Amino acid sequence: MNTGHVPRVLVVIPARGGSKGVPGKNVALVGGVPLVARAVRAALASQRVTDVVVSTDDASIAAAAAAAGAGVIARPEIIAGDTSNSEAALMHALNRFEAERDVTVDVLVMVQCTSPFLTPSDVSGVVARVIDDGFDTAHTAAPFHGFIWRESDGPAEPGEVGAQGVNHDKKYRQRRQDRTQEFVETGAVYAMRAAGFRRAGHRFFGRTALVSTNPARVLEIDEPADLERAHALAPLIDGYDNGYDAGAPFTPAPAPTRADVDAVVLDFDGTQTDDRVWIDASGRETVAVHRGDGLGIAALRRAGLKVLVLSTEKNPVVAARARKLEVPVLQGIDRKDFALKQWCEEQGVDPQRVLYAGNDVNDLPCFTLVGWPVAVADAQPEARAAARTTTTSNGGHGAVREIAAWLLGKELYKS
Repeated sequence: MNTGHVPRVLVVIPARGGSKGVPGKNVALVGGVPLVARAVRAALASQRVTDVVVSTDDASIAAAAAAAGAGVIARPEIIAGDTSNSEAALMHALNRFEAERDVTVDVLVMVQCTSPFLTPSDVSGVVARVIDDGFDTAHTAAPFHGFIWRESDGPAEPGEVGAQGVNHDKKYRQRRQDRTQEFVETGAVYAMRAAGFRRAGHRFFGRTALVSTNPARVLEIDEPADLERAHALAPLIDGYDNGYDAGAPFTPAPAPTRADVDAVVLDFDGTQTDDRVWIDASGRETVAVHRGDGLGIAALRRAGLKVLVLSTEKNPVVAARARKLEVPVLQGIDRKDFALKQWCEEQGVDPQRVLYAGNDVNDLPCFTLVGWPVAVADAQPEARAAARTTTTSNGGHGAVREIAAWLLGKELYKS
């Protein structure tokens, strides 16, 4: 969607007042803030959003939305009943907004206030997949590793009745690392090209992208028990402070130790460098690295941990750095997760005992594969949100040495 103008991105938050499962749900307090206000705040904090409105038929929801900074669009009763779908509310809000403002919306985003722990990076992530990456639609999804079953009274196989596996063969239970990664739709945020939505009338037309989000934040409030869980989690998630803004990831796990990890896999650009490159007149590239990172990698090798540099770019700089560090390197890799999985098999390493350090969205598939996904401090919001923990040092400024200190402690300083 590179049309030479700043795309208008409209967030619509559908919030009707007639919930029967949880009466007054959309103004229920979680962490002392009405659910609708939490959604408005997350949307307004996204730098990719230009406008935020709440579509509602309820005066108390409208008041809470306006107080949080959103515009309010009154939803007609005919599309505010129990059987009304979200698409009807989206279409009505889109039409009203464009008519009243005399503007054209480029990207329409639906944010659900029943997902209390969504972040600004969730919103930015789905918008980026549409605007920057050319997808028609995008939505948040969480990595899923469960085995799904379906009950059946009829015979699924000769001589067999009863429950059958949906996403697996019950006779052959693959290890988690050998299965195709699956994702669960979180229900929190959806983005779509506005023109395409008008034509299709639903939110999943054309090419759809998934935006991986932190499973620790995934919760949809559909019944009273869900609201109770939100009340219990809010002090932990809302109170977590790692020095970032409201879009920072919730990382309940502490930093790993040597007992948790058998191998360390490191992205290069943005992780071992500050993601900048210098190019001279002949086209040769140079980058800056941190001497402390080299010390840390040497200490990891001495401690018996396997170390690998894994890079999407194929660049003599990467190879030269790996040679100096005396560690193997895989570069020019399109699917880093495939390469990482194969390397783990060759080395006899359980991916759940691998620490992978990265900084950007191309690291997310590896994050879902390993037991310890780590983002450097200045990583992209999507990477920070998917990481299990985050360094306090930026990429290229000692982040790898910090990781070595986590794992080795005082052993780091032994020669």
